[in-house]
Amino acid sequence: MDAWRRLEINGGQVRPVGNGQFCFSLPAGVSSYADAQIDDYGGRPRRRYPWRPGVTLRLKARFSHSDNELVGTAGFGFWNAPFGDPTVPWPALPQAVWFFYGSPPTDLPLAAAGPGRGWFAATLDAGRWPALALTPLALPVLLLNQVGRWRRRIWPWVQHHLGISFQPLDVEMPEWHDYRLEWRLNGCAFGVDGQIVHQTPHSPRGPLGFVCWLDNQALVARADGRFRWQTLPVPEAQWLEVADCMLMRE
Repeated sequence: MDAWRRLEINGGQVRPVGNGQFCFSLPAGVSSYADAQIDDYGGRPRRRYPWRPGVTLRLKARFSHSDNELVGTAGFGFWNAPFGDPTVPWPALPQAVWFFYGSPPTDLPLAAAGPGRGWFAATLDAGRWPALALTPLALPVLLLNQVGRWRRRIWPWVQHHLGISFQPLDVEMPEWHDYRLEWRLNGCAFGVDGQIVHQTPHSPRGPLGFVCWLDNQALVARADGRFRWQTLPVPEAQWLEVADCMLMRE
């Protein structure tokens, strides 16, 4: 981790707590945006982000709080920093393959039914040509998604074209677990404690950067067109611990 960029914003901290073990923490009482993060894409243009299909991520992780008790978002995996980065401030169409946590009121258009929040494994590639082909249909799709019966018919089709897959994880977040993410050309596989918990034929094209973080934001981006970003107050100190992180190319 020493070779990766470390971001510590508004009280967020990344610190070693043992041999090969790091703690990402947010202090109690913070209400403005706070972030504790490591990544390997800082200072690079997106076209030079280091990872493409053909890589496996392995690490151990545990959280200070359970699902719906942890505040904000957290996780680890690969993405293209689509909403901007201190070194690449302009936005891009999102791509990601990762383990992701989002607390209420986060609601992302990932799940076939119900809110897209909690602790889950997911993929997304809004830059694929089938996704770009939907651009002329964006307004009609948003209008039809206002009606429940049409949304249930249309949104699964949109999800397929956006390369979206989503699987909630039934694990105790405060306990140590072994996480594994295999990102391949023909699909992705997610494992927890040696068991496959999610497989999908969807695979982002890349290039993407590795990221591991804990922050206090929430994002609502619903299939019916509703969009909202906000920061959340952190009532008590919270953290994510990570150990034995390995990135292995094929």
